[in-house]
Amino acid sequence: MLESHPGFEVSIPLATLDDLGSRFIINVPEEERNDLVRICFQIELAHWFYLDFYCSENPNLHQCNMKEFTHQIFNHIPFLKEHAQNTDDILESWKMYKMAVPTYGAILLDENMEYVLLVQSYWAKASWGFPKGKVNEEEQPHDCAVREVLEETGFDISKLIDKNDFIEHVVHDRLVRLYVITGIPRDTKFQPKTRKEIKSISWFHISDLPSHKKDLAPKTNLGMGPNTFFMVMPFIKPLRKWICYKQQRLFQEQHNGAKTNQTRNKKTAEIIKQKQQQVYAQIFQTVERSYVFNGARNSHPTNTSEGTMHQKDTRNEQEEPDKISVPDMSAPSWVHFTLDRKTLMSCFDF
Repeated sequence: MLESHPGFEVSIPLATLDDLGSRFIINVPEEERNDLVRICFQIELAHWFYLDFYCSENPNLHQCNMKEFTHQIFNHIPFLKEHAQNTDDILESWKMYKMAVPTYGAILLDENMEYVLLVQSYWAKASWGFPKGKVNEEEQPHDCAVREVLEETGFDISKLIDKNDFIEHVVHDRLVRLYVITGIPRDTKFQPKTRKEIKSISWFHISDLPSHKKDLAPKTNLGMGPNTFFMVMPFIKPLRKWICYKQQRLFQEQHNGAKTNQTRNKKTAEIIKQKQQQVYAQIFQTVERSYVFNGARNSHPTNTSEGTMHQKDTRNEQEEPDKISVPDMSAPSWVHFTLDRKTLMSCFDF
């Protein structure tokens, strides 16, 4: 067990301080332990965790503020004890830095917007969060998000990010903005670019993630307590609303597109029908003129084998209306053929 500094009044049970220390602080790499401002960010995570889960489940615990909690931690963690006397100055530097340096990252969704990508830090092994990090001086927010996601997952979102599509929260006086990226295949291979920062990367179904600290969905479906996702919780409800909005918009666009295609196809069909009718009419007129011409030509006097002129007698022929007699043709099968105008016209679907 980690022991508290002699003479310092402990208001948080030592077992609780041990748990919080092992979750968020003592696993910080050796080379990072001298950066006390960064250590304060880990202490802040531990403080949120303490208030949200320990104090909510046990009303008898002391709900201390960040300053008191930091004193408790500095007097309890061995490598921080030597700085315990300067805790107030360290906190002041951290607050100034935190107010000036927001955090940017991304929410990566799969192609169906059902799964979200989360990372697990070496610094807080018991919790999962979105890939994100603090912005550098004069760095644009979306550039920071691209850089942090690339460092923590090895995936480049520079061509996918929309500068105006994000969800942000002010969490304990610190701005956290997450750009929403969709369409990431779940079989994508992720590999962190930095050493000893990200322990694991995994997809989680959004319905399994908690939207508040008493949400038991992760416990039921994943065997993990809601406190495992306490850094994710503030974004789950707005993320679900964002997905619902996008799905409705996509459905509307598809519906409008289908209606447009249907109208376009209908107009195209009408144009084709009109052109067909024009072609059929031209064919009929050509055929009709041909038969009329040939019939008129055969009504002229012709020479017989005796050399005398004969005129075809049509006075006693009773032709049906709208029927045209076909002239003599070379093939015998055409001799008795007649062209029925009404029948032919009905075939053209006018």
